[in-house]
Amino acid sequence: MLSSITASHVYEKCIAVSSGIITVERVMYKDNDNEKRILQRWYWALVVGTPRCSKGVISAPLGKVVVDNGKSDRITVVNNDQIMSAQHAVTRYQVIKPSCHGYTWLKLSPLTGRKHQLRVHCAEVLGTPIVGDYKYGWQTHRKWKQFHPSDLSKDSNEEIPKEKTLHFGLDLESGSILEKQPRLHLHCKEMTLPNVSQAIQKVQLSSGCDVSKLETLKLVAPLPSHMQRSWDVLNS
Repeated sequence: MLSSITASHVYEKCIAVSSGIITVERVMYKDNDNEKRILQRWYWALVVGTPRCSKGVISAPLGKVVVDNGKSDRITVVNNDQIMSAQHAVTRYQVIKPSCHGYTWLKLSPLTGRKHQLRVHCAEVLGTPIVGDYKYGWQTHRKWKQFHPSDLSKDSNEEIPKEKTLHFGLDLESGSILEKQPRLHLHCKEMTLPNVSQAIQKVQLSSGCDVSKLETLKLVAPLPSHMQRSWDVLNS
């Protein structure tokens, strides 16, 4: 049914190691019009360091390079003139909350959907790799020192929130900045997309549907346990 909506192309785009909202992305094409994206996503990330500017737009092309004598590959910022396969990549970012402990919470919105776009733009353009990103922030994590409660201000009267555990001692919040090997702190927090059920109803009544005119739905996903733990620790 959805395939009959005006000249559309559907493809899946997900970041396997990140958390949060995942959906099928729909990009609409109209005759003689430019591609128009109707899906907006906002990710939250905890990065090491602080960007020079509190907000901005990153426009840096990305390309794949082979490393380790052909054993693996990675995405990196490239010059359009150097690599024919370079892809245009744009990311909007904004500082949510800086920390005096050397970390910063960022809000990221990918305006293009390139592989590892947010991770590479954070690490190579902003110079602030995402906590737990060992692929693109390996140099930073080689020197990683887990956050310790004693790093908090001695003047603070607040206690570190206690970890939540399941039966048998299973840790719900493993992977926070309190760990020697933190998990990736990248999470799709908010997503705005067209009301698909409304689109289906309109398609049933007519042969076409302009998705850009549909009502929008806003989805919000809470932080995963390890990121919530890091948030609580840095704000205690």
